[in-house]
Amino acid sequence: MGGGLAQLLAENDYELLLEDPSEEQMDAVIQSAKKTSSKDTSKQFSKYSDMQKLCDDLDRPRVFLWSLPHGGVGDGVLGSMLPYLEKGDIIIDCGNEHWENTERRQGKCVTKGIRYVGCGVSGGYQAARRGPSMCPGADDETLELVLPMLKKIAAKAPDGTPCVAPVGTGGAGHYCKMIHNGIEHGMMSAIAEAYAIMRVGLSMSLDEISNVFDEWNSKGELQQTFLIWISRDICRTKDPKTGEYVLDTVEDKVVQDYTGEEGTGIWSNTEAVERHVPAPTLTMAHYFRIASGDRHQRATIQKIFGVGSGKPNDDHTAVFPPQKLEGVSDRKAFLEDLRMAVYTACLAAYCQGMIIIDKADRANHFNVNYTSLLQIWRAGCIIQADYINEKLLQPIYTSKKEKPDEINPLYESDVANDLKRGFPHLKKVVAKGVEGDHVIPALSATLEYIKYQTSTDLPTSFYEAQLDYFGNHMYDKKGDDEEGKPTEGKYHYEWKPV
Repeated sequence: MGGGLAQLLAENDYELLLEDPSEEQMDAVIQSAKKTSSKDTSKQFSKYSDMQKLCDDLDRPRVFLWSLPHGGVGDGVLGSMLPYLEKGDIIIDCGNEHWENTERRQGKCVTKGIRYVGCGVSGGYQAARRGPSMCPGADDETLELVLPMLKKIAAKAPDGTPCVAPVGTGGAGHYCKMIHNGIEHGMMSAIAEAYAIMRVGLSMSLDEISNVFDEWNSKGELQQTFLIWISRDICRTKDPKTGEYVLDTVEDKVVQDYTGEEGTGIWSNTEAVERHVPAPTLTMAHYFRIASGDRHQRATIQKIFGVGSGKPNDDHTAVFPPQKLEGVSDRKAFLEDLRMAVYTACLAAYCQGMIIIDKADRANHFNVNYTSLLQIWRAGCIIQADYINEKLLQPIYTSKKEKPDEINPLYESDVANDLKRGFPHLKKVVAKGVEGDHVIPALSATLEYIKYQTSTDLPTSFYEAQLDYFGNHMYDKKGDDEEGKPTEGKYHYEWKPV
């Protein structure tokens, strides 16, 4: 990501002083720029192995931009720089950093008059090279200084608007990017589940599935959804050397959470729990990733269940393998059910993410600018979804001239109507999926989410009675609690005398 951003900045006429522990990495950035730039940028790069020399050679005010692994690496780099920094210097942290680390570093820098921007960057390494979605958080004055540069390199929406804007103060930029990634995981899982239903449940070829994704991306609620149109490409891509579909060679392992490359999925789910926000589409997608990553464990469990040898590379697909879907007489109609099911899950993931951001915004005083945030997500990012963003969410947040007590997309009639419209389609897909032993965690979790978020007669009354029985936790009586706020109940019943 950092190498791509460096090349993009050079292409926009900035001079780059590179510093990296590996000279090979710096050489690779310069060589890649030569191959991929429309003009000669080689003279705009200089390589450094000494931080003091780099700091001395930069023009004032100095701008440092980095894209580093989250955690201690950033602290180490900042610590090595601080002795050479001066008042007015600017650091733009474009890594996937935890927002609390960002705010801690901002506090460390502000006492020295150094400006620190936590800037979430989305779109992957290709977007970093050609124009990412950028989500900066800092004080207004600092953001005014860095925005002209960021606007030059950010992705552009169809109307030409740069997909970068002031998101909020403190760690708001990295916080919103973190939740972006949680939403991303929910959407990715729903689409992957739909792919498997088509491939196995409907016995469709990869070319046929590619055509379906192409159609979904061209019109309707999933139009111009980034993850849908790359799914089309993934299904149709063949290795020119072997003639094989590349997808058929990909192992079912998502390991980024294990290897430490990715922390945002974990953090977004932790935030959901700590903010008391039900976000099952995000959460089940993340559990799915975790189960996926440890293929060795899954193979061992297969053996215990009586299938396979326990070796991860054995070709034993499942103890309960997914089946061809029975009773699907009209494939076109079922594919429409599947499209709407995927859309409903994607919309639910968006809603869950926005509710988490709203709760954190109020607790941490991020001063989130929601219209700016949605503008940032219009292009260049992984969760780009034109219909959800522009048709549903932007009108909601644009209309809120004064911030209400809470902004919950589920309170809005247009969002509610779409979830209501998608529910029967989602229900059909989940029912067929369960019947055919398909793996559908995000889709089924979304179905349950809609059911329990729209009910005021949940079986948790029994749960509450159990809590009162063994723990004297108190409960409210039906009809007494007019508001239904999450407050402690007034009643206890001595179910069994001590």
